[in-house]
Amino acid sequence: MMELGLAMLEGALKYGRHNYRVSGVRASVYYDALMRHIGAWWEGEDMDPGTKGRIHHITKCISTLTVLRDSMIKGNWVDDRPPKLPQGFVDEYNSIAASLIEEVPEPVRAYTEKHNEQEEKFR
Repeated sequence: MMELGLAMLEGALKYGRHNYRVSGVRASVYYDALMRHIGAWWEGEDMDPGTKGRIHHITKCISTLTVLRDSMIKGNWVDDRPPKLPQGFVDEYNSIAASLIEEVPEPVRAYTEKHNEQEEKFR
């Protein structure tokens, strides 16, 4: 909660406190921000350099989703998502993934940042 408060404070200072409740938000802007932060974190960058390394990218993701959801609840968001795909379109991909997993019952271990260290930790 403390970290989320810092991320929300940063937004308040930059854009005006509760600006999103007055002006609303576009879904695409918050989706883009979310993907930038989660992508940076996934690639190993923990702290957001835009905050001089003071706020974690995951915390920035949480604040982004908080503002988006608040605007959805308030009813002042712009739903500019692309047209929907057909219901159940992911099912085909899940089926292919399941068959690939079945074909390789003992896959090679993933290579991760903490590969050896964590492997020893969980033995």
